[in-house]
Amino acid sequence: MHAFYTSIPVRAEGCAQCAPLDDFVVFSASGADALPFLHGQLTQDVTGLPADAARLAGYCTAKGRLLATLVMWRAAPGAEDGPQLYGLVRRDLSQALLKRLSMFVLRAKVKLAAADLNVAGVQASPAEAAALETVTGTLPRAAWQRADLPSGTWIAAPSADGRLRWWWIASDEQLDQAAPLAAALSLAPASQWQVADLAAGIPWIATATQDVFIPQTVNLELIEGVSFTKGCYPGQEVVARSHYRGTVKRRMAYGTVADASLQAAALAGVDVFDATQPGEPIGRVVDAASDAGVASVLFETTLAALPEGDLRLGAADGPRIATAPLPYSITP
Repeated sequence: MHAFYTSIPVRAEGCAQCAPLDDFVVFSASGADALPFLHGQLTQDVTGLPADAARLAGYCTAKGRLLATLVMWRAAPGAEDGPQLYGLVRRDLSQALLKRLSMFVLRAKVKLAAADLNVAGVQASPAEAAALETVTGTLPRAAWQRADLPSGTWIAAPSADGRLRWWWIASDEQLDQAAPLAAALSLAPASQWQVADLAAGIPWIATATQDVFIPQTVNLELIEGVSFTKGCYPGQEVVARSHYRGTVKRRMAYGTVADASLQAAALAGVDVFDATQPGEPIGRVVDAASDAGVASVLFETTLAALPEGDLRLGAADGPRIATAPLPYSITP
């Protein structure tokens, strides 16, 4: 962790909350063919990505199952052999992702590598954001908008409530010069940011959930993570078929579990059951995080189970999942 983060005081109120996100890493794609290469690998329209925006994307197997989800954005214009695109992914799968993508580079002029950049999540009330902007300059407010500022790259993240949220990506050099920012921030745990990600319905694939879900069953196309007009990519036929035939009967839902003993880090991939119909599991946890003794979970299940089911974690008599709405609709 960069020393800048340890200089941020822990305050109860009044400042934007900054959480270092050590579980995430940024990679870069460099070279003249970087954009068209990734355009043919990811679910997102890479070549059509606006210069001032970021987008979610997925990377699938040939059978349409997700190996990773990522936030991607264009690099600042520079040399042809320099960075053209950046991607933010879970650290635990980053090396395997880059290795697999590199297998398909062949003769394309592309170099994929981990970037020496620091990742943090910053969230604030409107008043706290106004105070923060006196130091940073104007920050993007609409979800998925991006700004490159002297302190780093700021990407506006979706929010389930009235708070403003940003992924803040900065180099060591930028953090070395960011001392004035520390006075406008309050240090927060990563779990606080992760819980807000879950409430916003952002599906982060990790090692435990690779090769399990197709994009639609984790709502990726509902939050603009899939382009149905961009052309081919691995798994495109499976994803497109589910979309155009309207056959998606499973979706990702959100809920909480009031059990302080749960180890949220170990919940990804755990089965979900319906106590009213004990037997086979009806779904699986996509991602989870705990804060203040409550575990928040995103889980994939049948749409039919959501209105009436008594949903349980891990077993038919396991802890009860209290479902809550996502900020977007998952029903047709």
